[in-house]
Amino acid sequence: MATIRRLAAFILLLVSSVDVRAKNIDYAALPDETLFPGPWERYIKAPADKTRITPARILTTFGDVTTSSATPRAVTPGDHVPGQGILIGPEGLLTLEFDENTGGRVCFDVESVGDDPELYLSYSESPLLSGKLPDATTDRSHGDLPLQIEFGTQTGVVCVGKDFVRGGFKYLTIRMPVYPVLGSGPAPFSHRDVLPGQHVLSPGVERRKSDRDPYATPWVSIRNLWVDCTAFPSQAQGRAYSGYFFSSSNLLNRIWYAGAYTLQLSTLDPSEGSSMIDYNRLVDNNKSPAGSWYSNFTIANGTTVIADGAKRNRIVSPIDLLLATPGIAVSTHDMLAVRNALDALFAHQYADGSLPRAGPPFGFNGEFLDTHHLQALLSVHAYVKFSGDMTWLTRRWPAYLRAVNVSVAKIDSNTNLLPGQQGHSLEASALLSVVLDRTMTLARWLGDNNDGTTHRPDDYLWAAARAALHKGIQSLYCPTTHLHAANLVESRRCPDPDHLAPQAGNAWALIAGAAAHPSSSSSSSSSVSRALSARWLPAGAPAPETPGLLSPLASSLELAAHAAARRPAAAVALLLRHWAHLLDAPGFTNSTLAAGVAVDGRGPRAAARRRAHVALCRRRRGPHGVPDGARAGRCRGGAGRRGVDRAAAAHAVAGLGPWRVRDGEGPV
Repeated sequence: MATIRRLAAFILLLVSSVDVRAKNIDYAALPDETLFPGPWERYIKAPADKTRITPARILTTFGDVTTSSATPRAVTPGDHVPGQGILIGPEGLLTLEFDENTGGRVCFDVESVGDDPELYLSYSESPLLSGKLPDATTDRSHGDLPLQIEFGTQTGVVCVGKDFVRGGFKYLTIRMPVYPVLGSGPAPFSHRDVLPGQHVLSPGVERRKSDRDPYATPWVSIRNLWVDCTAFPSQAQGRAYSGYFFSSSNLLNRIWYAGAYTLQLSTLDPSEGSSMIDYNRLVDNNKSPAGSWYSNFTIANGTTVIADGAKRNRIVSPIDLLLATPGIAVSTHDMLAVRNALDALFAHQYADGSLPRAGPPFGFNGEFLDTHHLQALLSVHAYVKFSGDMTWLTRRWPAYLRAVNVSVAKIDSNTNLLPGQQGHSLEASALLSVVLDRTMTLARWLGDNNDGTTHRPDDYLWAAARAALHKGIQSLYCPTTHLHAANLVESRRCPDPDHLAPQAGNAWALIAGAAAHPSSSSSSSSSVSRALSARWLPAGAPAPETPGLLSPLASSLELAAHAAARRPAAAVALLLRHWAHLLDAPGFTNSTLAAGVAVDGRGPRAAARRRAHVALCRRRRGPHGVPDGARAGRCRGGAGRRGVDRAAAAHAVAGLGPWRVRDGEGPV
């Protein structure tokens, strides 16, 4: 197999100048038609008509599943004609597969029913997890219940309720439970309440008693099934992007557009948020039983918001927001979703200036993490950089400064580090350094945009705080590994090569320009970057802070870190290695990006055994903004280009050199 060397010719079609972005694209009224028709459109995963997304094929059948024709025959995978009726009887099971990952409300045409039937719906993003039981929307160990639908005598169009929008699935399993059918004699007690399933009812509605005849066999005939996708509410036409990406690499193109679609599915109607029922209960006092799920908690104001994932959690998360914002800016440009997410965080800012660890249902009971607080502040810079919304920044500036001061006040003068959950923290300290750098940029932009009346603290104080933090970060450097330890405790274990040197913390140290070296910052950055690269596994870069998993979150940061260390080829190599695996490994969706994979490369089932929240499609986790950090990395220089001014009006071009590819695709 021949190995060739070539320079990928990136054609980056981004509507990124001030004149075009600021004046022609109103993110409160996004375009409803393609701005730049071309060959790149074949990579777009979003549906042309999001109100009626139909399954592509039958994946599996079991039991009593036949055609509803005059001469019924068994339905088998691959032989079904769309629009042809399917009759399901007791213990019948049918799993449908969609071409792409999707989300929304399931509807179907009911032709006929017999003897008071009911169906259970189970959703899954992976074929490895499809079947009678759905995958999970939360960390709860018991997982989700199937959605139970009673028909009575109802025919015609039937849709699940708005509360039961499912935010990410590619496989839908429909089954009818087994009922006792008597031949003769008295009927024993049997009631549908004993059957496992989440009943679909409006609040306060009592369940009716079954009219089922114990001597008859129930059945239901369905002719059409479709999904009404409620994601990306700002876009009537989901394929009408404001920015496009195209290169000579088919794989890079696929990754970019899978990232765009992941973000679209994670952009929600704010009233359809939070699957975290147990946390919601602290706010809405819901009585939802174990295993139940819904998506009807309001997580922000407005008509659109970017959440941490399409399915899992469905809340505003600072790290997802930070990594998602550049990708949104250069694809759909739904910056209103970003602004509403930021507003949700600032609306719950605590009295001392701290920001909550996440948006509602968090923010009511003092929930706080230093890293999340700092990620929220970085999201402010990302939003303003890509939107140019100085009016919003001016309004939020006093609250923003209070939040910055919360973290600056925590710097330990003895260690020059920021305390974290497990001692003085590399990650939190490096994050604060980046926040201070971005804060000086925001202050400059504000000064350029007004008459000087906006309060602007002395840049010297922020620069001095950064310098102190860099000394503290450099004290964590371990020359035997060329990496920084997670904290002071781990730093004392430095001669031991097994000391904890986190992927995310070292990435942030590079992004902050704080890497330690006795001679020059340039060689230091390069050595840390190379040490990170040396740890790569076949499926991606390990994150020792999350044992057993490869983390797209931390890997997204590593992409930006390699670019910051002037090693863009390493960023591209990691991109092709890890995100290709997230697309094409067995069990994944091939259309959206997963939020985790086992270190040996195995898919969702293996990863889920290690951490219950690892799901497909976020991002989210997933679709999650986090796994789409690949595009954030490219926007920060991994693909040779990064925005450096408001509304991405100016760009810096990094030194993108050639890299080796085999047959035009995977890295060597």
